[in-house]
Amino acid sequence: MSGAATVSASEANKLVWEGAIPLLIHLHDSEVTTLPPPPPALVLAPRLGYLPLLISQLKPYFSSTLPPGVDTLWFEYKGLPLKWYIPTGVLFDLLCAEPERPWNLTVHFRGYPSNLLLPCEGEDSVKWSFINSLKEAAYVINGNCKNVMNMSQPDQVELWRSVLNGNLESYQRVSSKLKLVTLEDEYTENVNAVPTASQENSGEADAPAQVKSGRIPVRLYVWTVTEDFDDLESAPQIDNWDKVSYINRPVEIHKEDGKYFSLNDAIKTLLPEYFPASSFGNLGDVSPNQRDEGANTCDPDPSSLPLENAEIKLVRIQGIEPCLEIPFSWVVNNLMNPEYFLHICICLRVSEVNAVQ
Repeated sequence: MSGAATVSASEANKLVWEGAIPLLIHLHDSEVTTLPPPPPALVLAPRLGYLPLLISQLKPYFSSTLPPGVDTLWFEYKGLPLKWYIPTGVLFDLLCAEPERPWNLTVHFRGYPSNLLLPCEGEDSVKWSFINSLKEAAYVINGNCKNVMNMSQPDQVELWRSVLNGNLESYQRVSSKLKLVTLEDEYTENVNAVPTASQENSGEADAPAQVKSGRIPVRLYVWTVTEDFDDLESAPQIDNWDKVSYINRPVEIHKEDGKYFSLNDAIKTLLPEYFPASSFGNLGDVSPNQRDEGANTCDPDPSSLPLENAEIKLVRIQGIEPCLEIPFSWVVNNLMNPEYFLHICICLRVSEVNAVQ
């Protein structure tokens, strides 16, 4: 068992909510109207946040040098426009195989690339994207999203403000009303299930538990490479969103006593395109609410692929590269985002014929 699993749920949640990425944000040269140009802005961005929410810090900093016009905030990294509805931490985990600190981004207030990015009208767009994701997650977990739809206006405001301000206590108070129970933590279960000597001698050990099941909302960001690499510094750069498969797909768990479902099991279950022999059963349909406007989300025909024709080179969740044999339930309960999706960035090495184009 990985040492990570010894971290309590409350400690893990606190660490996730406190996670932040130092950003060094440069204003694009085409929008600089003064000399000398402004120095870059150094910002600490919450991992669970979204880039458009930084406008309240960036607009005052760069306002004196901007050309006339209407603000349409967007960011790029090495020429790649960044998708605003993907959490900042996920963008960093996906695009920086070798973590870059501070993360150098370019900000634009003009010339929004509407042919490449979905429209964003500031905080309202981010908020409703978050709420829609929460509805999707509720549907996966409970088979309906009634609890989210029936949230009172004050609760909805408090939930969003808790995410906006990184207030874990407030978030837990409101989100508990949604009753979005995912999985019992198998690591904790196993520790608690070990009978004491007195229990064994007296016959008080618990009877075998029933088979448990669960459906977990997962967002996969699958980046495929054909070249092998030994260290992250030499990993190929993602310079086009077409190189990433953005997939909404639930993982369905049926576990029995004496066995646990690992992160490795989950990944191979979620990607039968590359690991067809490892599929544990029907995964359900890809979410009908796919919102990505350019990523390749079409699944190759598994029957046309050789078995195990991919190698997992990197898995990153919340900035962590976890041991693949860690119980998946621990990952879900401790590393899930506030909208109840587990975001997993995966780099696979595949043969050229099966690479994502």
